[in-house]
Amino acid sequence: MFGMQKMILENGLIDQLEAALASRELSKRAELLRKVADLFVFGSGKFTDEQIDLFDEVMSTLLRTIECAARASFGSRLSRLPDAPRRTIRLLAFDDAPEVATPVLEHSPRLDEATLAENARTKSQDHLLAIAGRTQLTEPVTDVLVGRGNNDVAVRTAGNCGARFSPQGMSSLVRRARDNSALAMCIWARPDIPRETLLKLFVHASEMVRSRLAAADPRQAALIQSAIAEGSDKLQTVARAGSSEHARALAEVKSLHSVGQLDEARVLGFIGERSFDKTAVALSLMSDLPIGAIERALVRSEPEQILILAKALGLSWDATKAILTFQPGAAHEAKERLEQCFASFLRLKPNTARAALQFYRLRERAGQGASH
Repeated sequence: MFGMQKMILENGLIDQLEAALASRELSKRAELLRKVADLFVFGSGKFTDEQIDLFDEVMSTLLRTIECAARASFGSRLSRLPDAPRRTIRLLAFDDAPEVATPVLEHSPRLDEATLAENARTKSQDHLLAIAGRTQLTEPVTDVLVGRGNNDVAVRTAGNCGARFSPQGMSSLVRRARDNSALAMCIWARPDIPRETLLKLFVHASEMVRSRLAAADPRQAALIQSAIAEGSDKLQTVARAGSSEHARALAEVKSLHSVGQLDEARVLGFIGERSFDKTAVALSLMSDLPIGAIERALVRSEPEQILILAKALGLSWDATKAILTFQPGAAHEAKERLEQCFASFLRLKPNTARAALQFYRLRERAGQGASH
């Protein structure tokens, strides 16, 4: 049977191809393409590379000359075949009509990372939405989807459990989620998102909500700020409770603190490890501030609290600068801003900083008491 298929392909179909191309009737070309597709689907997995190349030549030639509906039907049939002709699959994937490209972009195993990234950089939002639904997505592809895609693309990409994100891609997602609750919930539900990224997402989102509500009703600003802070603390508590990394960090740092070995050198070591949890726990124990207050100070881009905390604890400028630039995206802090922070750090007197730190302690304790 397979020998007969080969004979038909190498003899009869070539003649039919020439006749179809010579005809002006698109229906004849579409019918021939359907026959070729039947033959390929039936024998899929049994063809040699040479035979697949011959199918590729026939299919790609016919594909350029038939109407959209026929191209869509043909692409749907080939979309999941592991040995589908590569040139033909590429033509389908880059077809301007989304109904033609979508099945191939969503399912074809013949599209490699470079081709998917190229498609995402150059084609329509419908094409990007189809790519976002693939079973597996690598970081170079998700970088393009998140960077160029609209909200629907971003939400589908973030909700895809088979998608992997680079640090830059995840930072882009978090920035976009500040104004998109559906995207924020997709990020929150992912098990592979670092806890500090989730904290940053919700802290910044809460700031957005606070400013909008305060602008709408200034008299309620103070009440709104308290409610937002309480909600943020609850989110942080939930995140810590579900984090095994935080539990390990807490045990290790508490042990060091109990024997008097928690100092600036240890904090610098935790920052060097890129350990958000150890750094936050260390600063919490050294300052006698709740862990939630420290985490908020670390994930926000406002240096005042960090400067006061560092000066009150007797930390050097080198350690303070390391804390200020610790978070992802802050490593390249503007030189002018760091110079301003350095000037403020030099002006700030230790007694003033300790008094401010005591005020922070009292305010946090009052807030905790009011929430119970």
